[in-house]
Amino acid sequence: MHRSSEQVVSVGKFVELTYKVTDRKTGHVLTQVEFPLGYVHGHSEILAPSVHQQLEGRSAGEVIDVPIDGNQIFGPRDESLVFSDDIENVPEEYRQVGTSILMENDRGQTRSFLVTQVDDEKLTVDGNNPLCGREILFTLEILTVRDATDEETKAGGAIHAGADIDPSLLTPV
Repeated sequence: MHRSSEQVVSVGKFVELTYKVTDRKTGHVLTQVEFPLGYVHGHSEILAPSVHQQLEGRSAGEVIDVPIDGNQIFGPRDESLVFSDDIENVPEEYRQVGTSILMENDRGQTRSFLVTQVDDEKLTVDGNNPLCGREILFTLEILTVRDATDEETKAGGAIHAGADIDPSLLTPV
């Protein structure tokens, strides 16, 4: 197959891909998208800009690895966003590691906190993004590269019913 005749990822191309995010230290898969995620390149940022840059010039069938420093995207960990409370002060439905809790501060700003530890006496939540402070590896498989339709370009992505996945809400598996 001649590379010149292939469709390559560039501005205005419709791209479908799947990806997984792996912690480079532990090798654990933190999250993965198994259903193809579609977007119009250069019109909608669905992943980190550094990941989009690595997709440029690639074609369907390619699998690429993009190492990322979680601190660059999400900033360094902020230990003031880690709280513990007596277990009896926490409603039963939140007493499970991995549960996401939306909290509001006294200025009306909301932030998502993740339950990170539960024992008989205490529950701990963390408001840092789960990828903060981690060296991670995005492994992306490019499934489709084609010219985007006018409708897709206006919308910034695929026009179909399906699961909307927001990559910014990555949570540990």
